[in-house]
Amino acid sequence: MKALIIREPGEASVEEIETSVASKDEVLLRVRMVGLCGSDLNSYRGKNPMVSFPRIPGHEIAATVVQSSPSHPYLAVGTDVTMSPYSQCGKCPSCLRNRPNACEFNQTLGVQRDGALKEFLAISPDKLYEANLTIKELCLVEPLTVGFHAVARGRVTLEDYVAIFGCGGVGLGAVAASGFRGAKTIAIDVDEQKLAIAKKAGASYTINTSREDLHEKLQQLTDGRGPDVVIEAIGLPQTFRAAVEEVAFTGRVVYIGYAKEPVAYETRLFVQKELDILGSRNALPEDFRAVIEMLEQHRFPVDETVSAIVSIEEAPQVFRAWSDDPSRFSKILIAMR
Repeated sequence: MKALIIREPGEASVEEIETSVASKDEVLLRVRMVGLCGSDLNSYRGKNPMVSFPRIPGHEIAATVVQSSPSHPYLAVGTDVTMSPYSQCGKCPSCLRNRPNACEFNQTLGVQRDGALKEFLAISPDKLYEANLTIKELCLVEPLTVGFHAVARGRVTLEDYVAIFGCGGVGLGAVAASGFRGAKTIAIDVDEQKLAIAKKAGASYTINTSREDLHEKLQQLTDGRGPDVVIEAIGLPQTFRAAVEEVAFTGRVVYIGYAKEPVAYETRLFVQKELDILGSRNALPEDFRAVIEMLEQHRFPVDETVSAIVSIEEAPQVFRAWSDDPSRFSKILIAMR
C-alpha cells in the first residue's frame, strides 16, 4: 500500500509499504482523507522534539471500515468514521483521574508512532466515532476537538465573555465551541481573513490587534470588566502575558499553545485577581461528541476553513510549499483515493 513518509527533515516521499493487517480485536480502515496541522509541519521541518525519523504523519482522519471486529459488530463494513489518535496507559495519574487525554505516556498517531497517511490503518474500535457527516467534515472533527476541550476546561457558560487569542485551526475550534455554548465570544488575531472565518464559526466580536488596541477594545466590549475566560492558542510570550493581564478578576485562563521561549510574568496578578490558570491538552470522548453534534447541525464554515485538497501523490510538494510559505495555507486535506 502507498504511504507518505518523512525520511528526514525537509524530505518526504510516497512509498510502497506492507499493507496493514487487523488483529481480531481491531478493525481495518480504508483511509479516505487526512488533515494536516501545525505539528505535521513542525515534524516535516524537524522541529517537533517528539518525532523521530522516518515517520508516517497524520492524525486527523476520515476513513471507512473495510473489515469489522467480531467484538464490535456495530461497526459494520462500509461505515464512515473519524477517530481519536491518542493512546493511554491506564496507570498514570492522569488516566487514574479519568483524564486519559493527558496520559503521561501518550503516543499520538503521526507523532510518537506512525500515523494515518497510508491507504489502510488497523485500529482499536474504541477509538472510532461514527457520524452522519461527509468525509471532509469527518476529517475536521479531531482538530476542532482540541479547541472544544479548552473551552470545557474553561467552564464556559452562556453568561461569559470569552476572548480567544489566535484563529488558526486550534483557536478556531475554541471559537466554535464557545459560540456553540452561547457565550459572547471575542476572536483575536492579526489576519483579517482568519477573523472573517472566526465570525462565521461563532465569534460575536473580532479584534485585529495589528490596527486596534487590545486592552481598550476588550474593556469596551466587556463593560470595563475584562473577559471572564481567556484562551491562548498562539504560543507567544506576549499573548501568554496578555491573557493574565486582560482577564477579569476571578477569571479563568486556559493555555493551549506552547511558548517557544521562557515567559516572564507579573505574578502579582495571579494572586490579586485570584485566577484559575489551566492547561489544556488533546481531547476527551465528550469533546468528540460535541464537535460531531455541532457539525451535524451545520454550524461551522467547513468549506471556508479548507484551503487545499490534494492527492497523496501531491503531498510531498505541498509539504515543501507549506514549509516555504505557511501563510499560503490554512487547512490542507490529503485525499487518499
